[in-house]
Amino acid sequence: MSLAPTVQEILDQKSLRWIFVGGKGGVGKTTNSCSVALQLAKCRENVLLISTDPAHNLSDAFGQKFGKDPSPVNGVPNLSAMEIDPSGTIEEFLASQDNQDGMMDMVQDLAFAIPGIDEALSFAEVMKRVKKQDFSVVVFDTAPTGHTLRFLQFPAILEKALGKVRELSTRFGPMLNTILGAQGKSIDEIFGKLDETRDIIAEVNRQFTNPDLTTFICVCIAEFLSLYETERMIQELLTFGIDTNTIIVNQLLFPKPGSNCDQCNARKRLQQKYLEQIHELYEDYHLVELPQLTEEVRGVEALEKFSQMLVKPYKP
Repeated sequence: MSLAPTVQEILDQKSLRWIFVGGKGGVGKTTNSCSVALQLAKCRENVLLISTDPAHNLSDAFGQKFGKDPSPVNGVPNLSAMEIDPSGTIEEFLASQDNQDGMMDMVQDLAFAIPGIDEALSFAEVMKRVKKQDFSVVVFDTAPTGHTLRFLQFPAILEKALGKVRELSTRFGPMLNTILGAQGKSIDEIFGKLDETRDIIAEVNRQFTNPDLTTFICVCIAEFLSLYETERMIQELLTFGIDTNTIIVNQLLFPKPGSNCDQCNARKRLQQKYLEQIHELYEDYHLVELPQLTEEVRGVEALEKFSQMLVKPYKP
């Protein structure tokens, strides 16, 4: 028995705290993540939509400027949005710290020694900021596939890095205490802050791998490269232990019966071939099929109309 071709199960799962929306570039991730967030805002309190794509498409989609702090979405109760760049440099992270706590040089050395740690530290800052807010569910509009998979590795990277720092403190503690003591600082103070960051990230990591709290919605189109990327991403998600059971197949053509458009009919046949493969590969997934539209989906009204197709299957 096939599962319902909607995202209704995700809307009904009130325990969900983190919802990721991702896929290959150009498949409509932002439109769909905005639409998922709009539907969630109708049944959940205080929904936050975060873009981790440097392109900052949320501002374009809603026609409203968003920044690195949550802002209410105009005209949509219960929904806020923010845009961050997960590739922010380590200097930006350090600039947000109290430079008098003695950790700058040490963290900077650590950052350049471990691949990905600068992005991971930026991620940690975002997660700390999000956790201080009272959002019942957070939707991530992620960057294209490769960036998304690296983003999901950040918790593990941070735990590893901070573990190494703790190991260094054990080996060189007396020497560091002597140096910091001359500045009126304590190594326990410094590593207390690092341990606090590690604890937050460890908790987030546990939540990301809990299917009651986290799920990933894959967005694709009915083409070979998109299908290939989707399968690669799903296999990686399984490796990370992250739940995924919903795939949105976007931009499907539905030519009118008797249409004489050779290009339209040829493309429909090609899409149908890959759509059949998607149904065979993912028969135990919720497969949401959405049409190619003739206009851009921009603004709250257009997004709201589009979002209806996530809960009520489209009928040409």
